Amino acid sequence: MLIQPRSQHRPAELGYLPFEALPHLASPYIPILSLTHESACMMAVAPRVTTGFDAITAQYADIFRQADKAPVAPAKAPDDIDDALRSRDIKGFGYFMDADYVGICQFREQPESAVRSAVVVAVATPRVPEPESDAHHWLEGDTRGIAYMRASQIGAILTAYIHRLGYDASLQASDEAHAARATTLARAAGLLMQQRGDYSHPLLGHDFVFVVIDSDYPLAPDRPLTIAPSGLFHLHHWWGIQGARSGRELRRRRRRRSDLSQYPMETVRRVARPTTLILDQEVPRVPKRSAFFDRALRGEMGEKAQRERGRFAFKHPTATAMMPLIGASVPFQDGEVNPDGPMPADPDRNASALKSLSYALGADLTGICQIPEYAWFSHREDGSVIEPRHRYAVVMLIDQGYDTMEGASGDDWISGSQSMRGYLRGGEIAGVMAAHIRDLGYSARSHTNSDSDLAQIPLVLLAGLGELSRIGELVLNPFVGPRFKSVVLSTDMPVTADLPIDFGLQAFCRHCLKCARECPCDAISWGEPVMFNGYEMYKPDVERCTRYRLTNARGAACGRCMKTCPINKIVDADGGLLTRIGSWLGINAPFLKRWMVPFAAWFDDWVGNGKRIAAKKWWLDLEMVEGCAVSVKGTNQRDIEPDKPRSREQPIAYYHADMNPLPDPAQVEPVDRKAALKAAEKLETPAQARARVTRGGARPAHYIARG
Repeated sequence: MLIQPRSQHRPAELGYLPFEALPHLASPYIPILSLTHESACMMAVAPRVTTGFDAITAQYADIFRQADKAPVAPAKAPDDIDDALRSRDIKGFGYFMDADYVGICQFREQPESAVRSAVVVAVATPRVPEPESDAHHWLEGDTRGIAYMRASQIGAILTAYIHRLGYDASLQASDEAHAARATTLARAAGLLMQQRGDYSHPLLGHDFVFVVIDSDYPLAPDRPLTIAPSGLFHLHHWWGIQGARSGRELRRRRRRRSDLSQYPMETVRRVARPTTLILDQEVPRVPKRSAFFDRALRGEMGEKAQRERGRFAFKHPTATAMMPLIGASVPFQDGEVNPDGPMPADPDRNASALKSLSYALGADLTGICQIPEYAWFSHREDGSVIEPRHRYAVVMLIDQGYDTMEGASGDDWISGSQSMRGYLRGGEIAGVMAAHIRDLGYSARSHTNSDSDLAQIPLVLLAGLGELSRIGELVLNPFVGPRFKSVVLSTDMPVTADLPIDFGLQAFCRHCLKCARECPCDAISWGEPVMFNGYEMYKPDVERCTRYRLTNARGAACGRCMKTCPINKIVDADGGLLTRIGSWLGINAPFLKRWMVPFAAWFDDWVGNGKRIAAKKWWLDLEMVEGCAVSVKGTNQRDIEPDKPRSREQPIAYYHADMNPLPDPAQVEPVDRKAALKAAEKLETPAQARARVTRGGARPAHYIARG
């Protein structure tokens, strides 16, 4: 508890609340009762759809439920896995997707029928923002719709996942005819208990929504609840019984204003400009097809990279299950503006309300900035020109999951799924928010990993959500480190922009070097910052990084730098005391950094941060091959290497703007690594760039994109 969070060894499949410590029946089976359609349970299974915001969330719930049309895989996943491991996998996956409860029961429809399993997924309704917030009026009475949308998303993913394992599964229709059956299964799975004719949960109360998946997938059942917990239980819960999230931390979060995240970003110092140099007039706009993943898809990085591009992050069946839902949301990223919308005009109120809305929908951190012209890509993948169309960006970060990251090596089989989880949740949140802004009378568009007209890293930086780090083209947040994916919505709705932040990261990254040491392909710079396309950064070898992520044969993609960064930690009330103290000092006592920073990486290694924690590994190591989930041939099982020597010779390829391919999609231009290595001769240091600009020197020719 002094260093590591109290949850360090809590198995991931137990969830964040101490459900396992509640009173349960001895047997996992309860009699099948003839139930009436209780109104409370009807609301839990099928919220009422009206108009306005609730209609938007209902639309997305329907998108998710209808997205996956893939048939059941022709072969079953390896059958040498017992029911308990299967249950751990299913429950861990549900909690990874941010379910508030996942329970399992077994049942028979008729005495002579086969035993089936039911997975019950519950999502708590978010709190309604304060009455003085415009978001209060947007959401009042509609928070159950948000929970139902998220529960539908998780239920659809688990259903698709079971299909890919070769078993039948169906997400139960949420109509009146199924309400009693769903209630019975939820009782059997330990979610509901009946007291005085009412159904609730001892920890979740009535404020949740649940969906049910029934399947022939063999799973070990949970036990039904029996009596309400004692006062002693609640006391233990207050202090964090068995490593669960404590009542103290839950209360702290409830007491924060709805437009503030769970993290105290308001305590971080704000500055007029980012802490790394950006020469705004020199940053080029580049075509979307200059991204190396796009170049690999076109065959410009060779046959192997091209072959793996279509599956590298989706090789695990959990990621494959998410893909249809990600794609199904893309057509809804933009739309018609309501000409009769109320068009709220107060920038401060609008900014606050949008942040409250983002947190109600599940964003972890949100900031706002004006969009510089250079943040817009110049051309789409098809070669068409992108015209800047909005003034503001609402930038949201989605945590990729601390517990799952703790159980992983960073480049094993769950890595791609962590990315897909962030992209899916981000697309949902930004899509709903953009639709709502259009209903209010303003133009808005969401920009996701599937379809973005904006380069998101500079927007994360300008929106005050982090500083540019040694990892390179990646921003670090002071509370979640690099453990996030971003999503952006652009709009002309008047909003007050946030300022960039300074939490001393530049001094930290100068000394730490842990990400460079642990990078499996030596793509992260060990050296000093340079100027690249108008930005001061520790420039990584993006080509080398991309090749490793594409062709990683012992895992899916890579997030090794996120896994091992010392700022990947928990700093809330349940985090380790010394970690919380160190984080507070780093943010509030910057004068101490000169003494603290040189020891940061050593201390991080000493306490074992970056090592895998077995209790947090919930997933099965599987790979999708020809439409079936099969056992893998090998898995990366890395832990930290404190004694690994520094790379003394590290040639880095620099693909400046003048080496980007032309926007023409028909033009195939293989990467020229030799020329990119030689391009190191063109680099300036930040001091040299400042001096050049001061004396009126011209923009370097290699900053100018072709076409």
